[in-house]
Amino acid sequence: MKRWAGLCLGLAAGFAAAAGFDYRLAPRPVADGVYAFVGLTEDFSEKNGGNIVNTGFIVGDGGVVVIDTGPSLRYGRQMREAIGRVTPQPVALAIVTHHHPDHFLGGQAYDAAATGALAATRDGIAADGNAFAENLFRLTGDWMKGTEVVVPGRTLAGGRLDVAGRRLRLIELAGHTGADLAVYDETSGVLFAGDLVFNDRAPTTPHADPARWLAALDTLEAITREPGFRALVPGHGQVAGDAAPIRRTRAWLQWLQRTMAEAAQAGLDSNEVLARPLPPEFADLPVAASEFRRSVGHLFPAAERAALGGER
Repeated sequence: MKRWAGLCLGLAAGFAAAAGFDYRLAPRPVADGVYAFVGLTEDFSEKNGGNIVNTGFIVGDGGVVVIDTGPSLRYGRQMREAIGRVTPQPVALAIVTHHHPDHFLGGQAYDAAATGALAATRDGIAADGNAFAENLFRLTGDWMKGTEVVVPGRTLAGGRLDVAGRRLRLIELAGHTGADLAVYDETSGVLFAGDLVFNDRAPTTPHADPARWLAALDTLEAITREPGFRALVPGHGQVAGDAAPIRRTRAWLQWLQRTMAEAAQAGLDSNEVLARPLPPEFADLPVAASEFRRSVGHLFPAAERAALGGER
């Protein structure tokens, strides 16, 4: 078994080497001047190099606004090359939506002074970035070669921001992490939701507060009802023209909440929770089984404390 596992890892590494560690980033037009790089609906692996995330960029008259920089230095550089094939405009601002590694570890490819994030996101990257990078290296191998943590040099806050000839609405939220930034390009009607929204992939919950996350989804869904709305770019999964991914993300979170609360109130232990089957509506959702296992570890202890009489 060990020899077989070693052979599989070797084949994966060989695949990456043969491909030249090429993420094959192809910008997909979303609206006029707005593009997305859509990642795979998988877990991190040596085969995909961490290309499971959505990033994007907005081209204005005065430059480019980047939304998230990806999982590695290689990704960040290849992203910049792909942007350069679309426009010669310089990057005016690279926005990091939250502090999970697949969204910020491409930051070396950008000028730190022109990279911005919420204050709590900058603090999270400074505190946890190296540990995140080390873990991603264990999962994806040499795709991470040369990658180092760069803390965004600019602090952003919610509100309207005029940059590069585009008018952006920065929406400061929380729930997926302690600080989540959604970006609405009012010029095109495209909403970049970050990891507050997953489309046809089970959400991740390592830093989740489900109640705050559900409130954030209500805020985002309200934007999709505005007259100028055109498209939703989730943090993972395909771009959508409506709020369906928001509703599916909400349904998953509500199911998680109910499952954890009911199991804790029934006195079940974590192994008994893990043995529960996925409901039919989520049975075919990519990585649902593995994300449910992780979510039990993330969320069930708090449900147990609540069942015993509240947080202490």
